[in-house]
Amino acid sequence: MTVPVFRFAPSPNGLLHLGHAYSALLNFSMARATGGRFLLRIEDIDTTRCTPELEEQIYRDLAWLGIEWEEPVRRQSEHIDDYAQALERLVDAEIVYPSFMSRGEVRDFVAEAEADGTPWPRDPDGVPIFPPLDRERSQAERLQRMEAGEPFAWRLDMEAAHRHVASRFFWEESGSGPKGETGRIAARPEAWGDVVIARKEVPTSYHLAVVVDDSLQGVTHVVRGRDLFHATAVHRLLQELLGLPVPRYHHHALILDESGRKLSKSRGDTGIAALRAAGATPADVARMVGLEPVR
Repeated sequence: MTVPVFRFAPSPNGLLHLGHAYSALLNFSMARATGGRFLLRIEDIDTTRCTPELEEQIYRDLAWLGIEWEEPVRRQSEHIDDYAQALERLVDAEIVYPSFMSRGEVRDFVAEAEADGTPWPRDPDGVPIFPPLDRERSQAERLQRMEAGEPFAWRLDMEAAHRHVASRFFWEESGSGPKGETGRIAARPEAWGDVVIARKEVPTSYHLAVVVDDSLQGVTHVVRGRDLFHATAVHRLLQELLGLPVPRYHHHALILDESGRKLSKSRGDTGIAALRAAGATPADVARMVGLEPVR
């Protein structure tokens, strides 16, 4: 019988807040309830924002909450070769291409395309779908620009990717999506357009790293916020392309502030450390997010 494996995977680019506490406590409690394992993974590929000090604060906050995890902790920055190998497979299969358009160029292209009043298509997050210009460049031009040292990102060619996989694929959802979607969910990654899979200086992105990590760590249950529900379609596509196992997914509700806004590290929302300094106990924090305290 397979032992369930859960994970909590924060990025050390800010202080953990109540939303992180909820996700970590939920994963930990589900692992305990099923006799499973609980892993902690540090997603620190963004070297410009992630710091050792914030990583240490993550460990302190989780330990204070009463959460225990297996050692060693997987740190993404120590496993770049794993992502590079996966990227190489996608490059060799001609499923990805280098894109050179800057954000400003994309913005100008979309503005010009919408000048006649026809809206440019958006992804589930409301961001304009990436224009087709880079996908349509010749291989000779791509190589010339890459050899010249131009900055670029590797993007998944969504049309080419779909030619390599079954016409329809799914995931099992035990939580729910933004519209209450649950059960067997049909993955529709094409809604995202040609997403970024890696960059010139770092051979991965969140999408690629998360599916590689989950596979290598044997994760069987991915429990995370509902804001990542639609991104699961991209992750399922990458799992199909790379022949990786498919975990069960559970997308949970988000912890919101008084105005109904999602909590954010970048906006300095109340952190676990600040609550502790103000006199809150681990049991108080658990109750704030609607869960039982760790015993």
